[in-house]
Amino acid sequence: MRIAVVDYGSGNLHSVMQSLKAAGQSAGPDHDVFLTDQADDVLAADRLVLPGVGAFADCARNLRAVDGMIAALEEKVLVQATPFLGICVGMQLMADAGHEDGLTKGLGWIKGEVRAMAPTALNQQDGDEQELKIPHMGWNSLTIRHHHPVMTGLSDGDAVYFVHSYHFTGGEDEAMIADVDYGGPVVAAIARDNMVGVQFHPEKSQHIGQGLLTNWLNWKP
Repeated sequence: MRIAVVDYGSGNLHSVMQSLKAAGQSAGPDHDVFLTDQADDVLAADRLVLPGVGAFADCARNLRAVDGMIAALEEKVLVQATPFLGICVGMQLMADAGHEDGLTKGLGWIKGEVRAMAPTALNQQDGDEQELKIPHMGWNSLTIRHHHPVMTGLSDGDAVYFVHSYHFTGGEDEAMIADVDYGGPVVAAIARDNMVGVQFHPEKSQHIGQGLLTNWLNWKP
């Protein structure tokens, strides 16, 4: 099985590659994880991973700048139904649009938009509302909203690692499979058909993240 990690200059690639290789060992033999910026490699892959760190607009622009990459991704994901995983901004790019550094068109694969977080919480001492820190950075506990095979073995309260200032909003409820509480619900994972996206970093989420990656490699949508 050939697992292509798309390199478009906007991802935490080394950590993602290492975690996928470790998950491949858990999932079984014959998992070839490789990094590529070539559309032809994407077309030949059995599974696709799109990482992403930074601003939505920058990531979208960088991805579109790779010759033939958008067409290859659409052929594989939308036409051939190849299993796909988006990580952090890679998940956000699955939305219709992002509002970071202006309005930017996303891939439009899952209904929703990416908007700035503005979390607040009540101060326990005086009862006043206070702003929470941005970016949302560090560990937070999952709430599983809808069962999905990639979440097998994960439970409410499992902690995963986040670093983001913008979040996925306005999506259809059935596609929002997990969230966390940070001044209100924040989408942590989305899924539809052969596509999965996670806002958190599985490569930084220790055994929980490794379990999710192994599940994704074993998943047969």
